[in-house]
Amino acid sequence: MTSDASAIKPELLREYSESFNKDRANLIAADAAVSAGVLKAATDYRGVRELPRDFSVELKQGSITNQEHSGRCWMFASLNTLRYELMHRWNLEDFEFSETYLFFWDAMEKSNTYLENVLATLDEPTDSRTFDAVNAGPSDDGGWWQMFAALVNKYGLVPKSAYPESANSRNSSDFKQYLNSKLREFARDLRRRHAAGEGLDALRTAKDEQMSVVYRFCAIALGEPPAKFDWAAYTKDDKDGKDCCKSDGKCGKQDGCKCGDECKCEADGKSCTCGEKSDDKKHSGIDDRPVIRETGITPLEFYKKYVPVDVNDFASLCNSPMAATPFGKRYVIKFSANVAEAGDMEFVNVPLDVFKKAAIDQLTAGHPIWFACDCTQFALRHDGFFDQSVVRVDQLFGTEFTLDKADGLEYSDSPSNHAMTFTGVNIEDGKPNRWKVENSWGKDNGKDGYYVMSDAWFDRFVTEIIIRKEYLDDATRELLTAEPVVLEPWQPLTKRCI
Repeated sequence: MTSDASAIKPELLREYSESFNKDRANLIAADAAVSAGVLKAATDYRGVRELPRDFSVELKQGSITNQEHSGRCWMFASLNTLRYELMHRWNLEDFEFSETYLFFWDAMEKSNTYLENVLATLDEPTDSRTFDAVNAGPSDDGGWWQMFAALVNKYGLVPKSAYPESANSRNSSDFKQYLNSKLREFARDLRRRHAAGEGLDALRTAKDEQMSVVYRFCAIALGEPPAKFDWAAYTKDDKDGKDCCKSDGKCGKQDGCKCGDECKCEADGKSCTCGEKSDDKKHSGIDDRPVIRETGITPLEFYKKYVPVDVNDFASLCNSPMAATPFGKRYVIKFSANVAEAGDMEFVNVPLDVFKKAAIDQLTAGHPIWFACDCTQFALRHDGFFDQSVVRVDQLFGTEFTLDKADGLEYSDSPSNHAMTFTGVNIEDGKPNRWKVENSWGKDNGKDGYYVMSDAWFDRFVTEIIIRKEYLDDATRELLTAEPVVLEPWQPLTKRCI
């Protein structure tokens, strides 16, 4: 048997083993990792203690949501940013949009766009890089904020009560597996008909017929979405007077007090009673809180009436320090749309200081932030920590991890794979040192569904944030209308959050 210079040599294996067993730290690390798993064995209790869960800026959000076994994180994070605005505008204790409603239309729109992309690449070989990118996941779950905005612009929004979760929205893999198979079958048919000489008009007619099958898939798996619905929501009871009195230390009602003429401020000027003391009131058992009621409202009407922000008033900022994506430019990603007529996804690439300042400005102004990151790196997903000082895999394995942010993107080691929402930040001496993260993995993960992220982890692994245009500096705002640089669909920064 001839020797091969590329093979692992037996004598080297013996050396590796001898060296491993001589080091007591290796043996202890192996005992811990084999018994408890890598993450538990690598957890540094000192890092955990140094990352508390209190924040100088903290937004009051609704109850934690749960995407369950689906790739809808981008959708949940988007809806969580909007429900915060709706809840505070309409004085609601809690609220949740229907994620399934947008999931239905996203599946329809991605299927249509996939078939349109097939028509646009009819002469591409099936083994070309372009067609491989088009064909990779015809109607997969993943997406970006701009996909969300395109869906909301076209279909509106509905509360969860109007279109609740189903078995296939909670666990989407089977539904999407067979939908994708059918779509690829349709792609094969369209390409064969093109090869046989059929023109584009005839192929698009065939595509429209294929889309009727897609609708059947979606309606059977998820149920048909409502065209109109009824909705009722109780507003918070303000009769306790907590926010009625002036805060200047003088007795007197604020302009927004809802207690009417019966409101009486206490001597401390910080609380009030409405007429008789609550202990003396007679309780009928009837819920007499103010209620919002709608009958026969459409999803678009609901969005325009009850959501106090426009999804088009946001910009996608990236922080990608790769040489291939210089800062100060606008980029567009080919073949990245979900709604065909809405166009491809785009972003502006900015330096870290600009990126971070926009996030801090928006949070301190009282608005949550959609963001995308690699949630797998140096993360305790169950316990709720994102921090390299907590997950000391470097110490466990006795080696440093030296890829920086640019390397991680260029070598596909840390692409964005999850979207969440920032709902807080801690500022000390004018600088952030940790961030509060609302996740969509249910309340049993993290601390009641919330995570804490170190600022160093933010710098390294947060790649995209969605910022209201009012919180952009002038130079960044100007980039939104600059001539875009077009990125091919296989280049870094094109991964969809899953």
